[in-house]
Amino acid sequence: MADRLTKLNDLLRDEVARAIKAELEEEPNTLITVTGADVSRTLEHATIRISVYPSSKESAALAKLNEKIYDIQQAINRRLKMRPVPKIRF
Repeated sequence: MADRLTKLNDLLRDEVARAIKAELEEEPNTLITVTGADVSRTLEHATIRISVYPSSKESAALAKLNEKIYDIQQAINRRLKMRPVPKIRF
């Protein structure tokens, strides 16, 4: 099971990064990087870890991500062929 969670963490990290790139309008001079994903053992929830550069724009970037979380979740739901798809949070 641990190997499956590791693979799922990596897959979800990559898919969230793609969804953020597609759904989020890029802020000038701001870089958002998805650094990891932690999926719960029940596969219901996933915590997505991000890094924002410069760090002074961290709160604005997090607010924008939480504003677009529904669109990001929908993009992930369409791309992943598994059920249940973990519900993401940042």
